[in-house]
Amino acid sequence: MAKVCIVGCGAMGSVYAGLMAAAGHEVHAVTPWQEHVDAINANGLRVSGYSGDRVVRLASASTGTHDIGPCDLVIIATKAFDVEAAARSAGALMNADTVVQTIQNGVGSPERVARYVDPAQLAVGVVGGYGASIPEWGHAHHNGLAVTWFGAYASLPRASLKASAEIWRSSGFEVALHDDVSSMVWKKVIMNVAYSGTAGLTELTIGQIIEHPEAWRIASGCAQEAVDVSRKLGVELGLPDPIAHVRALGGKIPGARPSMLLDLQAGRRCEVDAINGAIVRLGQEYGVPTPINDVVVALIRAKESMAIDAAPVARAGAH
Repeated sequence: MAKVCIVGCGAMGSVYAGLMAAAGHEVHAVTPWQEHVDAINANGLRVSGYSGDRVVRLASASTGTHDIGPCDLVIIATKAFDVEAAARSAGALMNADTVVQTIQNGVGSPERVARYVDPAQLAVGVVGGYGASIPEWGHAHHNGLAVTWFGAYASLPRASLKASAEIWRSSGFEVALHDDVSSMVWKKVIMNVAYSGTAGLTELTIGQIIEHPEAWRIASGCAQEAVDVSRKLGVELGLPDPIAHVRALGGKIPGARPSMLLDLQAGRRCEVDAINGAIVRLGQEYGVPTPINDVVVALIRAKESMAIDAAPVARAGAH
């Protein structure tokens, strides 16, 4: 069994931690949420939903990487805006054989992690169709396990990439390895861009967005602009109809609420800059019009500001 540390053990990270611990791996969780740490240490970590319902004991749960020691696998599962701090803290968890997987929404995070982690030890991960949330401290719920993909960031040996993927497979995840990391990342980006901002503004689930004609018009328009940007960048998506792909994948988790919506409802900073905002930024840089994402980003930023101002009255358990 492997020794694994998940840095950024929120909703998604807790699903990873729970299933890996259930498979017998030594799992250490690091999260800034003291309430989550206290609940896990007192009662174990509960993971419910698509994979069943279980309570597992982790090797440790804490707010820092101290005292954990070198691991076989380090998973950086923070929000995009916290990824550099997580990468800096990962040094205490590494030796020459450690594989670091960074898994974030949007674009740009692997490049920032590579400032602190040897590219020969770094993998990029893409997950989707999980629909994860934290209904209460110490409890993660998820609606699916549709996509779990990895690729080498730069010079990670193939054997190391496969060994790290096997930890996930042994824990019940269906893993695919990709040689074209840009294509892998952008397939997820177009889905994030479709549903994240739209849900954040409308407070609809993914299924409701798909079924509501006006909401779908905004979601599909955001996705199409992301497709246009990816083509300008020379990314080969390998999808005959990218928008149909976005709709089909979203249809697998109709009850899910994207993390951008959950963060806004909880009065927390959201990842709009790494998702819809990245499309706007790259569109401006490469001369690709992004009018729908422009408006979505502006409205999300306004809503985020109001949500953070109202944070003292936000329900703490909604993640």
